[in-house]
Amino acid sequence: MSSFDYDLFVIGGGSGGVRAARVAASLGKRVGIAEEYRYGGTCVIRGCVPKKLFVYASQYHEHFEDAAGFGWTVGESTFDWNKLIEAKDKEIARLEGIYRKGLDNAKADIFDTRAELVDAHTVHLVRAGRTVTAKTIVIATGGAPNPHNALPGHEYCISSNEAFHLKALPKAILIAGGGYIAVEFANIFHGLGVETTLIYRGSEILSRFDQDLRRGLHAAMEAKGIRILCHDIIEEVTKTEEGLRARTKNGKVLDVGTVMLALGRDPNTKGLGLEAAGVKLDERGAVVVDEYSRTTVDNIYALGDVTDRVQLTPVAIHEAMCFVETVYKNNPTKPDHDTIATAVFSQPEIGTVGLTEEDAAKRFREIEVYRAEFRPMKATLSGRAEKMIMKLIVNAEDRKVVGAHILGHDAGEMAQLLGITLKAGCTKDDFDRTMAVHPTAAEELVTMYSPSYRIRNGERV
Repeated sequence: MSSFDYDLFVIGGGSGGVRAARVAASLGKRVGIAEEYRYGGTCVIRGCVPKKLFVYASQYHEHFEDAAGFGWTVGESTFDWNKLIEAKDKEIARLEGIYRKGLDNAKADIFDTRAELVDAHTVHLVRAGRTVTAKTIVIATGGAPNPHNALPGHEYCISSNEAFHLKALPKAILIAGGGYIAVEFANIFHGLGVETTLIYRGSEILSRFDQDLRRGLHAAMEAKGIRILCHDIIEEVTKTEEGLRARTKNGKVLDVGTVMLALGRDPNTKGLGLEAAGVKLDERGAVVVDEYSRTTVDNIYALGDVTDRVQLTPVAIHEAMCFVETVYKNNPTKPDHDTIATAVFSQPEIGTVGLTEEDAAKRFREIEVYRAEFRPMKATLSGRAEKMIMKLIVNAEDRKVVGAHILGHDAGEMAQLLGITLKAGCTKDDFDRTMAVHPTAAEELVTMYSPSYRIRNGERV
């Protein structure tokens, strides 16, 4: 009989932590898990799930407009923010219940408290005022929005966390940042009728995404009426009688109801006692791990955003399953972070997997770029001017498709399926001999037979 209270103790009840705890408990291990906020983590409680619900809500005004082109007459429509919040909260509570039920059914001990390390095998349960011991410990505390404390007036601003609980919609909002969180919320608020401005220090939104998609989305957002200020930053936020006033580096003065900071996320490691336990952190405060997610302390592992490897929910779940294989199934398994499909739920959407054109041109001597830009069929009768962009990036030497990028409706759904083909190592010839599904937008992926251009030794030819 082990001298420890638990075989495994997990700190953090997000997607990665819950998966590790539940599966280990189902294998007969004595498992405890602690979460100080709500089970489900960032994704379920105040991240991708409620955000996607908001995305759906924000699209309806365009659906109503488009209906006329197809013969429908839609009467006057109104939007009730509080009804959306109420419905969202009900769904999130249901999902949290599912996470708890899964842990309970697996017979894991569930603690609603902050947990901090005392040493490599001891965990202090703050709310309960007691300690427990564990043979193995997993840190899965995720990340938190960077509060940008250096910004004068940052205390008047909100992050994505608070955006899900606003008492009322502002008339105007300024969103700082150019990543997917900033871009998605800019589209959400605009779609709900808020005058929206996005400010970003870089030359173009969504760094690390394919340049064509970045430019295409930028143009589409501006065409909708979203104001985008690149090469600029907020230098100060002050309170006014009517709301907030933001002054920018380029001398602009913006009066808005709300300022939202979406300037990246930091690993949630402060005050966890990691240093006392001997767990090494990097310069950003992320837990340093090896290729098996083991920290600098042999019996302590870390999963998900707290390691600052790839900040995506499915990645945290994958890392958790690799942890279980390694520690409890005698099958050492390294997480595979290569060729991960992802989506930006902007309007229009981005779906992408593999290398961008820019990265592929640096990696391979010669690449072929297949590119199509067209008006989707749905837009022909609605009269909407949005275009779809599809790109395939091919290594000319072995014909392998190394990147696939889509801007347009349902791009995220297509990216998931493209992720399978690229992970399997499919070639452009495999795409070419695949029959098209007609009429669909996705058929363009298998009907681009000739390259739009080639890039050889970094030069377009």
